[in-house]
Order: sequence, then C-alpha cells, then structure tokens
Amino acid sequence: PLCGLADSNNNIFEFKLDGSAEEALQQIEEKGYALKYRADGRRIIKVGANFSRKTHTLERWEVSRDEGIVND
Repeated sequence: PLCGLADSNNNIFEFKLDGSAEEALQQIEEKGYALKYRADGRRIIKVGANFSRKTHTLERWEVSRDEGIVND
C-alpha cells in the first residue's frame, strides 16, 4: 500500500489493475494496513482504486473513512 501522512489524517492507498476498488479496500482491511496508525489519534482515510488495462484510466475508486464508505 501507499501511505501518506497529512496534518489531520493518515491516508492509505491500495491500487488494483483490472480488479475492483472494493477489492482494494478489502485488502487494506484484511492485511491490517491501518493498525499501526490508529494510536496517533489522526483520522484514517483508506482509498481503494482500480486501473483499467483496457482503457488506461483510473476506472473507479472508493474512499473509506471512520464514519463509513463514500463512493466518489
């Protein structure tokens, strides 16, 4: 995963190629990528994204915050 720190957030990104944004978010959860960031008190934002090999574009992404999943 790609992790970035901002002043008030910990951002975790997982990218899939020809998969799904949902699978990417599920991997963040299953692998426990956010666990080491929970103790610092900042909100954790998880982003799952899917790139399409066919269209060469970012096909879909989903953002999961502490208050639930937001589709963008």
